[in-house]
Amino acid sequence: MASGESITSMEPMLPPENEQRLEDLAFDLATKASGLASQLPQQVRQGIGDLVRSMNCYYSNLIEGHDTHPRDIDRALVHADYSTDPEKRALQHEAIAHIEVQRLIDQQKDPQIEKTNSEYLFWLHREFCQRMPEELLWVANPETGELQRVNPGELRKGWVQVGKHIPPSASALPLFLKRFSEAYNPERLSRVRQITALGAAHHRLLWIHPFYDGNGRVARLMSHATLISCGVGSSLWSVARGLARNVQKYKALLMAADLPRRGDLDGRGALSMQALIEFCEFFLTICIDQVEFMATLLDPEDLLRRMDLHIKEEVHAGRLPKGSFLLLREALLAGEVQRGRTGEITGYGERMARNVVSELIKKGYLQSESSRKPLILTFPIDAVERWFPRLYPTV
Repeated sequence: MASGESITSMEPMLPPENEQRLEDLAFDLATKASGLASQLPQQVRQGIGDLVRSMNCYYSNLIEGHDTHPRDIDRALVHADYSTDPEKRALQHEAIAHIEVQRLIDQQKDPQIEKTNSEYLFWLHREFCQRMPEELLWVANPETGELQRVNPGELRKGWVQVGKHIPPSASALPLFLKRFSEAYNPERLSRVRQITALGAAHHRLLWIHPFYDGNGRVARLMSHATLISCGVGSSLWSVARGLARNVQKYKALLMAADLPRRGDLDGRGALSMQALIEFCEFFLTICIDQVEFMATLLDPEDLLRRMDLHIKEEVHAGRLPKGSFLLLREALLAGEVQRGRTGEITGYGERMARNVVSELIKKGYLQSESSRKPLILTFPIDAVERWFPRLYPTV
């Protein structure tokens, strides 16, 4: 540990208790998030989760300056079709890595421990980085320019600087991470306190900067997992989209929270309490905005209207058979379509109904585990822009 270095240099760890603005935002987020999952059947929510994971990785990587087109992500994810361009191919692998780790979180296949525990952070970093292509696991030493390898799940072993901020020395990282874990341990915090502290934990992990690279992705994945663990997050929405769409403010508020306290009225810690509160407010406001955005997109009546308009155009252009919308509507509202009912739903004979199903599976609108299992709604990239406008900047 460097001379004079102390874990108190990252205090305060939490916003003040009974901070009314933060508590109001916490209650608002909890209320709106609880209603989101009830809008659609479980099978459809699973398909939406796949879509949101792809969106989340797109926006999270975009914050890092890695712009991987949604269609390139889809080609790699759905068709294992990777670009011949080495840079694009590497970014496709990076996107798939993010999606696979978030899927583990969403399916509760991640370690069932506190999400701010250092072991959990190591797990996130390891799972993400070990899926990365080798060429993305090297970073330049800020002093010498020498390349250093990012070892999955391992703390950095050297000095780093992030903008004007100099994070703790490598030897001090275990102590800072121990304090980090203690401060945000959910057993010590009420549910409201856990929610109001989400932004603080997000910032303080970035402040510690425990890894040579991947800290931003780990922080956002940790925040996603923490949102789920405290009962307001789900696979149906992503904070990363909101952060990316407000990236300048996001980065500016992060940097402001790095600064020393501004005087006797700015808390008692080494860092600015007011700046920490402002970042926490921003973070919760972004969360609420994204829940509201997805609630609007997933409203069944509006979603069906957009689907109907799109499918009519596809049928008119000869790209989909007549009767397609009736099956897709049933899949959306009921969660699945029993194969024996496809003729009844479309009004066609068995052979023609089977042809409609076959075409919808081929085009990626429906899927099934086998030829006898029910049909489940899926979301092909060609339909995403029409069914879910503004999910991406453009598809």
